[in-house]
Amino acid sequence: MRDAFVTSAGEVLADPRSTIVLADISAAAFAPAAARHPDRVINVGIREQLMIGVAGGLALTGQRPIVHSYAPFLIERAYEQIKLDLDHQGVGAVLVGIGASYDRAAAGRTHVAPADVALLDTLDGWTVHVPGHPDEVRPLLRTAVCGTGSAYLRLSTRVNAVAYPEAGDLRVVRDAGPGAPLLVAVGPVLDAALDAVADRPVTVAFTHRPRPFDTAGLRALAGGEVILVEPYLAGTSTRVVAAALADRPHRLLALGVGRAELRRYGTPEDHDRWHGLDAAGLRRSVDAFLDPA
Repeated sequence: MRDAFVTSAGEVLADPRSTIVLADISAAAFAPAAARHPDRVINVGIREQLMIGVAGGLALTGQRPIVHSYAPFLIERAYEQIKLDLDHQGVGAVLVGIGASYDRAAAGRTHVAPADVALLDTLDGWTVHVPGHPDEVRPLLRTAVCGTGSAYLRLSTRVNAVAYPEAGDLRVVRDAGPGAPLLVAVGPVLDAALDAVADRPVTVAFTHRPRPFDTAGLRALAGGEVILVEPYLAGTSTRVVAAALADRPHRLLALGVGRAELRRYGTPEDHDRWHGLDAAGLRRSVDAFLDPA
């Protein structure tokens, strides 16, 4: 996904309104683009707050900045600047994060950021894209750059087998019929979710755009039981789903990265297992939810 972003962002620079703002991360990858557009690929060094401030200033001049770094540096470290220099000023930017929840867990807690989407959810009007395949990155980036508000594109090393580049609204990938429990999988957790319910009558729907959430699609698909599987902090979209179904009796299971501080390194696959986001862990949670003792 990171390679797809670098290529696509280089293409977007053909539009003179676009500027890429970096804080050392991926600077080498953007060197060819910087050679072609030296005034519109800006590397501020290891100063993530400044990176957002520069983006806000560019946006005030009419530019459409694309801001890129690891998710914990881009969202958590620079949150105050996102709040003030973008939102409070009434300007938009496209933030592109890598590392997702724990892709770089081997680098330690500094590179782990499962709360990034939840943190942006404290702000108003953000669009969040969570692609599940590299082929989804280019159209999502172009959609975000062509917009006017603020957007976050959350890239990962984890990928699904099949790309759904057009799936912003909920897309049914397995239909278990009317009244079946509905499982909503966001981004790269789709394959594990499909494996987890392979032999159960559960409808599975996919989205790579959790914000704004497709509440109309949810209402059309949901019966009495909804299972939400997100690759970031568990429960991030609970309020959205609960509000959309407030007039209906329903049960909701929200699965994602847990809040417990693991204090471990490990691989992304290790963290999937520790947080119950691998197929086996999801199956245990789904079975306990649908077949309570």
